[in-house]
Amino acid sequence: MSRTPATFEQAQEAHEFLKSGLTCHESKNYTEAIADFKKCASVNPFDPANLEILRKKVAEGGLKLVQESAVYMGCAAVHFNKLMRELSDEDQERLEIDQNLKKAFETWD
Repeated sequence: MSRTPATFEQAQEAHEFLKSGLTCHESKNYTEAIADFKKCASVNPFDPANLEILRKKVAEGGLKLVQESAVYMGCAAVHFNKLMRELSDEDQERLEIDQNLKKAFETWD
């Protein structure tokens, strides 16, 4: 089954999960953060197997919860950035992305 490009609504949903995950991570609520980061990465996935592959690697790694949260944060951020890049410039502006996050994404290529 082929993947369709992200819609504004999908990118917005992923953005909300990412923001919530970041807030939870900053508050040291790592379990909740991980759940939100996984939800973000599950919105219109580029490869549905990626999260399961990552889960297995994390389980094998013996990471602390804060480290596991950081791993999933990276996954969610990369995923959201890819979704966002599929949107028109107009839709990207409508997302109202945090300026620090936007600046970070501008350096990714």
